[in-house]
Amino acid sequence: MKNRLRVLRAEHEISQAELADLLDVSRQTVNAVEAGRHDPSLSLAFRFAAIFDQPVEEIFLGMNEAREAVKATETQTK
Repeated sequence: MKNRLRVLRAEHEISQAELADLLDVSRQTVNAVEAGRHDPSLSLAFRFAAIFDQPVEEIFLGMNEAREAVKATETQTK
């Protein structure tokens, strides 16, 4: 899954180990999610969002993908 975690960590000047401590997971888990090798659970995704004060969809989809997902959802519900 594409994500912006590396960029957000850099902006907040936080290491993978520090982020792992905040999330109560291993540094390897943070690394795997950041590299797109592991999709986070919904609970973990929301914890990432809370730490970076960002909506989940902006961290894990990016703005363009988030807009497309919203549009698709709106189209399906009409």
